[in-house]
Amino acid sequence: MLNTTRSKAEEKFHKAKHQETQALKEREKAEKAVNEKTARLRALRLAKEAADKEAAEIAAADVKKSPKKKAKPAAAKAQDASD
Repeated sequence: MLNTTRSKAEEKFHKAKHQETQALKEREKAEKAVNEKTARLRALRLAKEAADKEAAEIAAADVKKSPKKKAKPAAAKAQDASD
């Protein structure tokens, strides 16, 4: 009688231990998935920020390179007006 009670208690203990181990593995798996997703999203965000910065630099360079209309000197304006 004592042996059967003890063996049943040990079975319950091992079953509980096994469930605990399984839950821990599932929790670690879920945590790993979250960490991988976070890393992937961070990489995408950094790539987008770098692309946006590069696009802004290119746009700024294009603005600097575009020819601007030069204002005529005052003397030239006066000659045009007298003609």
